[in-house]
Amino acid sequence: MSASTRTPWTAADLPSLTGRTVVVTGATSGLGAVTARELARAGAHVVLAVRDTARGERLAATLTGSTEVRRLDLADLSSVRAFAAGWDRSLDILVNNAGVMAVPEARTADGFEMQLGTNHLGPFALTNLLLPHLTDRVVTVASNAHRRPGVDIDFADVNSERDYRPWRAYQQSKLANLLFTRELQHRLTAAGSPVTAHAAHPGYAATNLQGRSAGVAQRLMLAVTNRLMAQSDAMGALPTLYAATQPLPGDSYTGPDGRGELRGHPGPAQRSAHAQDDERAARLWALSERLTQVTFPGPALGPRGR
Repeated sequence: MSASTRTPWTAADLPSLTGRTVVVTGATSGLGAVTARELARAGAHVVLAVRDTARGERLAATLTGSTEVRRLDLADLSSVRAFAAGWDRSLDILVNNAGVMAVPEARTADGFEMQLGTNHLGPFALTNLLLPHLTDRVVTVASNAHRRPGVDIDFADVNSERDYRPWRAYQQSKLANLLFTRELQHRLTAAGSPVTAHAAHPGYAATNLQGRSAGVAQRLMLAVTNRLMAQSDAMGALPTLYAATQPLPGDSYTGPDGRGELRGHPGPAQRSAHAQDDERAARLWALSERLTQVTFPGPALGPRGR
């Protein structure tokens, strides 16, 4: 069936998730809040992994279904380790949703460039630490910004210590998301694990990320384009929900099916040539292990990813 004739997939098409447990990072607003809401509505027990637990509790009180709130700050590896150390049961789905976009120059608690640390290194560490508990899949929210001309991993200055440019750092972190997904799937396959790795992007969705971008002029411009061009956060969350619940091959990438992948319903997304480079993926993985001191659990995964 062609894209023009198939019935568009919506949140109403989510399967029953009764008995399943899902962790959604950054679930207090925007795409994360919608993702948590819809997965809980479908019957999953949803863990809102958030920096601000008070905000998380307020959101959880509005959701239909089974939820709980746990503290997680992806910009602090001690928080990531504490979250993972406190996990003592099986986990079906991990949604690496939390992120920051084009923020003023800042450093994480561990000294990493904030966007690299929050968008890639934190989720990298969290995923590997939780993998012994995982039974189904990992979904990481990327961005079509990784496809902008010239975007690459600057291995010589990955933490932007010599030259920080907010958008370039953001684009690098989103390319890192896709390279992470690719190498993670390679490692899961080699380990004989049934767990799969997926990526998704929301297209151009109106969320609170734009309000945190560097520069007043940029924030004003994004506010205008949000109003005129962006799709809703409910639509932007659909690719993530699709990737989290539908039968897909490992290393899949889902985004909106409209023109330029800016708007629309879930469909296959395009990646840059760099995002499909196995050598880059392996090199970034090795660097990420060195920076975070977290490694792939390998044999600890076991025959059922536990």
